[in-house]
Amino acid sequence: MKKIGFLSFGHWTPSPQSQVRTAADALLQSIELAVAAEELGADGAYFRVHHFARQLASPFPLLAAVGARTKKIEIGTAVIDMRYENPMYMAEDAGAADVIAAGRLQLGISRGSPEQVIDGWRHFGYIPPDGQTSADMARHHAEVFLEVIEGQGFAQPNPRPMFPNPPGLLRLEPHSEGLRDRIWWGSSSNNTSKWAAKLGMNLQSSTLKDDESGEPLHIQQRKQIDAYREAWKAAGHKREPRVSVSRSIFALVDDRDRAYFGREARDQDQIGYIDANTRAIFGRSYAAEPGVLVKQLAADEAIAAADTLLLTVPNQLGVDYNAHAINSILKFVAPELGWR
Repeated sequence: MKKIGFLSFGHWTPSPQSQVRTAADALLQSIELAVAAEELGADGAYFRVHHFARQLASPFPLLAAVGARTKKIEIGTAVIDMRYENPMYMAEDAGAADVIAAGRLQLGISRGSPEQVIDGWRHFGYIPPDGQTSADMARHHAEVFLEVIEGQGFAQPNPRPMFPNPPGLLRLEPHSEGLRDRIWWGSSSNNTSKWAAKLGMNLQSSTLKDDESGEPLHIQQRKQIDAYREAWKAAGHKREPRVSVSRSIFALVDDRDRAYFGREARDQDQIGYIDANTRAIFGRSYAAEPGVLVKQLAADEAIAAADTLLLTVPNQLGVDYNAHAINSILKFVAPELGWR
């Protein structure tokens, strides 16, 4: 069995070719797609977070709304950029969203990726201390967040409170039991995956990764997953970790599929630079008849190693088409690979 969910960036544009032309369209259609995916039997509804862009940005109102409209599907992010986050405020937001969703939140966080503006986190009031990088700051924010969602009291109560306090030091509320085990780190390198394992976070690996060996993405990701699981075991954690990979996969089963993706040219990994010093590998897309897809995906070592697969969806094509695309994978591909 493998969990299968979707991952949406929530793009919108005023173009007449887009089914998602405003922020309201992006948010409301994200909720409707999550509802539709649950009805189809998908396991997860995940959303990417980008700032200063016509994409989904503030995740917790959306996650809470999806949690209120659904009953079983996992609800998550992939990922929240921790350079921008106040970990205390985020702990309260995450606790509230998880309570509304009855413990279904799967929160992916990370140090972030290249963005639309220069050092956007500075506009949010966050500046790395002297001698540290923005990545160091993101990891520190993550460590504070992980600590406070444990639910232990740490704040000295006022001796003359406005309302009665429980005994002892006070914690942030609402506390959601079990949320700490449902935090994921989006990692682009083997070293950060090991760091995530040490801290007891699950692992998310996307279609973009540091090119550390020159091998195809799926092989580099599989080795990353192996390194992560070895580090998890060495850390002595009691539970089994979870690992997800994301892929763009489209089964060509009708004329719409063939019109949109029948000439998909990204059937090979691509190499590029995400900044002046970081060479990265961008994963290929899969678009083929179901029988061909089954053979191609069976050879993807990272998908085989992961327990969760996130299907990146072209959200601007609208809810109906994306529900169809998800259903095609669930119906025609997943059973043939033993995923369902």
